[in-house]
Amino acid sequence: MPKHVLLKLEKELKDIKQALLVDIPLEIGRAAGQGDLSENAEYEQALAKRDMFQSKLVTMEKRIAEVASMDISRLPKSRVAYGSKVTILDLDSEEKFTYTLVLPEELDGHTHHLSISSPIGMALVGLEEGNEVRVQIPAGIRRFEILALKTIHDVA
Repeated sequence: MPKHVLLKLEKELKDIKQALLVDIPLEIGRAAGQGDLSENAEYEQALAKRDMFQSKLVTMEKRIAEVASMDISRLPKSRVAYGSKVTILDLDSEEKFTYTLVLPEELDGHTHHLSISSPIGMALVGLEEGNEVRVQIPAGIRRFEILALKTIHDVA
């Protein structure tokens, strides 16, 4: 399991719980104190915010469980998966790119990181060195060949 991702998600969960247990109830109370609730836009907004944060809470708890259950030792040793460093060739432009496949929560603007849930990332998962793949992206269909692969077992 990627511990740094788990810590980041747990901090976000703590912030969501803080909002649900302290901040939003205060907003609801202030808005309710303004009088007639049937025509109180601030009260309705506070309730909608609470509902949104409750949904975020459920989603975040589920994501934490998913990340916590990741077993790095079970990832393939010769196929693209989480943590793999992969060099690909764009068969149309002849450009080479090297990426490390990361979880969406690990994206930090680093140009050499590729989310495993992005269209290209998903298309690469499970492939081996020498494989070619066609990927539908917003700009159209792109074709790539995997030139080099180091899995998380080689990189770590």
